[in-house]
Amino acid sequence: MLDRRTFLSATVAVLAASAGAAHADDWKSKYKELTFAVIPAENASGVNDRYAPFMDYLSKELGVPVKLRIANDYAAVIEGQRAGNIQIAYYGPASYSTAYMTGVKTEPFVTTRNNDGSVGYYSVIYVKADSPYKDIHDLKGKTIGFVDPNSTSGYNAPRFFLHKIGLDADSFFGKSVITGSHENGVIALDKGTVDCAADWWNSDTDSNLTRMVKKGMVKKEDFRVIFKSGLLAGSPYAYLSDLPPELKQAIQKAFIEAPTKDKAAFDRLSDGKDKEFVPVTHKDYETTVEMIQFVNDMRKKRS
Repeated sequence: MLDRRTFLSATVAVLAASAGAAHADDWKSKYKELTFAVIPAENASGVNDRYAPFMDYLSKELGVPVKLRIANDYAAVIEGQRAGNIQIAYYGPASYSTAYMTGVKTEPFVTTRNNDGSVGYYSVIYVKADSPYKDIHDLKGKTIGFVDPNSTSGYNAPRFFLHKIGLDADSFFGKSVITGSHENGVIALDKGTVDCAADWWNSDTDSNLTRMVKKGMVKKEDFRVIFKSGLLAGSPYAYLSDLPPELKQAIQKAFIEAPTKDKAAFDRLSDGKDKEFVPVTHKDYETTVEMIQFVNDMRKKRS
């Protein structure tokens, strides 16, 4: 039988726990739903199919609806966070860096670890497998497909790493075409609209190309890599800096726990090619910020 002192102690503990839980959920009165936006890597239906189970998982874990917004371009994600309309965003390193450099109050909190244990990815330039081009220098005067000026692997990284080997993208290529998404770049190359196309690549079994192959859009053997960048920082998920601390903690916790709490939803994001989410901070993207500043300076000198 409980004595009075034990009973009072237990009551105080329960009340304190209840107050703490209530305080942790205070943000729900302001954020009755959250908006999650994704940069365009594939067509809208592909993005929706990939992210819908994860939105359900986040909604369950956070206790409020998390709505997916499929952006038309990278700038739409940046501007949506600037306006405060997008609480959580999936960026590439370059688009996050651009958001940061232009004053968007956003913080990266996780990226993914690849199944081989690495964190990060590469930019590659593809050509058709049956093309005569054997080396990047063979593409002088040809047409390249870039994804978007705010894309890391599809624009900024190839320009930066080509510069490192003495090639200025604007004067080296005869023409550049902005394709709008990674899938569109491969399609343009497949159709012959461009002679080469910049894209992202994790490994021989995990890339935008292999995902398109899985969807029956193209054949892997029809393309080959002619140029590959150095390792890039992993694409970050970032939330608004002014979100309540309790909400930030809840979001990061939900992401970190996703591979065990809802493996199917987590695996759907990468066709099972990612191992887990790992915490990141802005410090992890300082080198990318320097790269974007360099590319921006190059563009300003020619304008």
